[in-house]
Amino acid sequence: MDPLTASQEILDTMLGYLGFTADVTCDPEAHLLQVSTHDGKLLIGDHGSRIDDIAHLVNRLVETRFRDAPRIRVDVDNYFASRDYQMIEEADQVAAQVLATGRTMKLEPMNSYQRRMIHNHFKDHPSVRTWSPEDNARLKRISLSVKSVTRNSSSE
Repeated sequence: MDPLTASQEILDTMLGYLGFTADVTCDPEAHLLQVSTHDGKLLIGDHGSRIDDIAHLVNRLVETRFRDAPRIRVDVDNYFASRDYQMIEEADQVAAQVLATGRTMKLEPMNSYQRRMIHNHFKDHPSVRTWSPEDNARLKRISLSVKSVTRNSSSE
């Protein structure tokens, strides 16, 4: 049995013990378990906190059986997919303000997954650059600013 299948069984059993009727499917390429249920709000919790806790437990249990198991992500009723889309939309709005005003602006605090998603979204942007503080905080705020224009100093 592979780690993702074991994770699926663990999550399905865990949800059953907690009294949830749910369908758990796997996405092997994304190392993702997708939960479909009528009780989604109860499983998601405030801002996804409960689902993060469930994913943490699933990962800890899988690591006891598979030492080198990849980190398994858990989503309920596509909550994270829609939240990620919304975060990118909000970051694009802030980027538009940065370009309009020329002022550096900060986004709301984010975890490492969210920051990586935003940095990757802007990595090839021609006019906006992003950075995070160099500290060990779990939640950090990404700063957005206008990329400085470097001019070629060759004679014309």
